[in-house]
Amino acid sequence: MALVEVKVPDIGDFEEVAVIELLVKPGDTIKPEQSLATVESDKASMEIPSSHGGVVKELKIKLGDKVKEGTVIAVVESAEAAAPAPAAAAAPAAASSPPAAPPPQPSPGGGGSQSINVHVPDIGDFKDVAVIEILVKPGDAIQVEQSLITVESDKASMEIPSSSAGTLKELKVKVGDKVNIGDLIAVVEGSAGSASPPATTSASASPPQPSPGGGGSPSQERTPPTAALPPHEPGTPTGNLPHASPSVRKFARELGVPLDEVKGSGPKGRITQEDVQAFTKAVMSGTAQTKASAAKAPAGGGGGEALGLLPWPKVDFTKFGPVERKPLSRIKKISGANLHRNWVMIPHVTNHDDADITELEAFRVSTNKENEKAGVKVTMLAFLIKASVAALKKFPDFNSSLDGDELVLKSYYHIGFAADTPNGLVVPVIRDCDKKGVLQISQEMGELAKKARDGKLGPADMSGACFTISSLGGIGGRYFTPIINAPEVAILGVCKSQTEPVWDGKQFQPRLMLPLSLSWDHRVIDGASAARFNAYLGQILADFRRVLL
Repeated sequence: MALVEVKVPDIGDFEEVAVIELLVKPGDTIKPEQSLATVESDKASMEIPSSHGGVVKELKIKLGDKVKEGTVIAVVESAEAAAPAPAAAAAPAAASSPPAAPPPQPSPGGGGSQSINVHVPDIGDFKDVAVIEILVKPGDAIQVEQSLITVESDKASMEIPSSSAGTLKELKVKVGDKVNIGDLIAVVEGSAGSASPPATTSASASPPQPSPGGGGSPSQERTPPTAALPPHEPGTPTGNLPHASPSVRKFARELGVPLDEVKGSGPKGRITQEDVQAFTKAVMSGTAQTKASAAKAPAGGGGGEALGLLPWPKVDFTKFGPVERKPLSRIKKISGANLHRNWVMIPHVTNHDDADITELEAFRVSTNKENEKAGVKVTMLAFLIKASVAALKKFPDFNSSLDGDELVLKSYYHIGFAADTPNGLVVPVIRDCDKKGVLQISQEMGELAKKARDGKLGPADMSGACFTISSLGGIGGRYFTPIINAPEVAILGVCKSQTEPVWDGKQFQPRLMLPLSLSWDHRVIDGASAARFNAYLGQILADFRRVLL
């Protein structure tokens, strides 16, 4: 293994661009061409790739640092032979500085105003880059070098400037189009001579050089009239495009996350990958909702057209008698949309079983008598949470989540429990239940249930669960099919316990039996595993000493 210094490759004409995001940390294992940091100029943000694969031993830069070509950004322990970074590594940077554009094409006729075609300048080795934002509209007065559109590749996003000043007559592209060097993107109507010569099209182009001997007149050197432009602050988005690096925007697209609804926690409100993940978790847990789903999801069950179903029936109920209309609570609107998605997308199967809790109930009652002065009341649900942790440890597939074609196996045990409130069901989460006793779990459960009833639960109180228990407690019922709370893969439903005659081999004995309903995701779990999980859970509840094994 050798220590290799990873340096900033050729990033064009830029000098000292700012580091606005670090994409790795010491100890991370990286691959060649994996992005290490994001840098930004006035017109573009670009990701700096690693020239080698290996383990990051040290980062030589921090947020806010200025870097340029040759700056050491990281030290990587690599088994690869030290080799210069591929030419492709510098491609994103080359794309960030649009050099000379094709000369504007005036319309025939000459004098006065003229229509000028604005083309995509040289954007490096990239082909078919996507238009992700339109920054102007027809009728806008624009200046030379004012950005018209934003395009994006896998590694860089860049703004394409206008080569001429005037009034924008027509846009030839729209969001989602693919463009290449030389493509026509706009038609500008300007006065004769308003076009900027190719030598000054780039925001970073070098100033004109006088000819040897001092010949030529300074008046012949054209300076773009940028004084009227608003100042551009690096790191500040120019249009409605969310302020995020290309990799973060790609990550959001893969998850279907609308970036304009995500609040950034990075410098100057920049959206990080952690922000996207937190937003996704909030939506999945039901504590947040996208604007699109809020607008499209019918409150009472509608719109099956997207699934090829008949439309929801429209009925005038007043024809049959008096009615009263009552709006759904916010919790029911959010949870309804999530439950609908989970029921449709997850192949549910439910196993039913009974657990003998005769001795455990007796122990619970005696424990409450002993701890009466402490003010902590132990419920059967607290024992169920502790027993579920033991079952999850024995059957780790139940403590997992699907992520594409991979199964994410969790080494933590956060258990959610459904809490009934005046506005609907919510699911608070008790964290690290494997490290807590039944008394501590009971205390935290009581505090979270009170917060739920008071409507004071925050997103952090309802996120991160591995497994959920939905208990109908003393309400009644026998069995039911609880709906899995995505991205979990199983949920346990519990009904009211009741005394039943159970044959012990010689005679019938009165035993307190607890009905269990385990719903599981058939993509991850099979029937045999589910049966074993339920049976093992019942054994623990029948003899709680098994938790210690």
